[in-house]
Amino acid sequence: MRLATLKRGGRDGTLVAVSADGLRVAKVPGWPTLQAALDEWDLAQPALQEAMVTCEQGEIIEPSDVAAPLPRAWQWLDGSAFPTHGELMQRAFNLPPIETDKPLMYQGMSHRFIAATDDVPLPSEADGIDFEGEFGVVTGDVPMGCMADEALQHIRLIVLINDWSLRAIAPAEMKTGFGWVQAKPACSMAPFAVTPDELGEGWQDGRVCLPLTVEVNGQRFGNPNGEAMAYGFHQLIAHAARSRSLPAGTIIGSGTVSNPNHASVGSTCISERRAIEMIEHGAPRTPFLRFLDRVRMTVEGGPFGMINQVVTPNRNAA
Repeated sequence: MRLATLKRGGRDGTLVAVSADGLRVAKVPGWPTLQAALDEWDLAQPALQEAMVTCEQGEIIEPSDVAAPLPRAWQWLDGSAFPTHGELMQRAFNLPPIETDKPLMYQGMSHRFIAATDDVPLPSEADGIDFEGEFGVVTGDVPMGCMADEALQHIRLIVLINDWSLRAIAPAEMKTGFGWVQAKPACSMAPFAVTPDELGEGWQDGRVCLPLTVEVNGQRFGNPNGEAMAYGFHQLIAHAARSRSLPAGTIIGSGTVSNPNHASVGSTCISERRAIEMIEHGAPRTPFLRFLDRVRMTVEGGPFGMINQVVTPNRNAA
């Protein structure tokens, strides 16, 4: 099934089921928000299935009517599960390898996810504005100590995320050892969250085995495949849950989708392309984003809909 959240109905919006063509929706009887359904997933199934039938003749919507599937979430944990991305950054900046046999993960801000067609306000072009295309999963309740071979059953939905990054700020924050705050503004999320079965053969071994296509100002930037994760989402969930339980509505990200054959498939973030240029040419050539640049992200077959956004100056900036 495909689910979405309309902007109407308060800060958490209104949960709807989405038709096969992505144009019509139907409310889910008795379940006003996606978070409410996630909290009682099994109990919500009959109403969700009913809405999946009625949505085919439901209300017609515009892309601007739709919020992020979870406009705010209990928790956002972002991994870095594609080895090629890390290896390129290490080579370009002459960094030592990270000596660990565990997945890399940090906890980011979760109180806001930007709707797929909303503008993205940011403070300054000098901050090194970058996008990061990645996949994510939304979990049900996960008990502390959940093992990887049990974690797949706790995945409720799969989403497409643009994890915005401010590259000029990130190095200074990393050196503090306390993690990112200013370098990681709110993420954006594609309009539709899908159950794993919706992806068919595109969901295998806890991975989205589909290409993620990124365009900047109408020009192709890359379309690497999510299959190349070194750790599947079940393993990322187990890592996150080792010493804490995860509440229903936790979002876990894959990190920047990156493939070894980047020369042919491209990248899903500017920083990686700049790293490749540094390795090959001695200096980066691709600039970071400027205000009024447009970024689009989608996946083959359109299961998640499209992220289609313009970067704008923050109106509250001094």
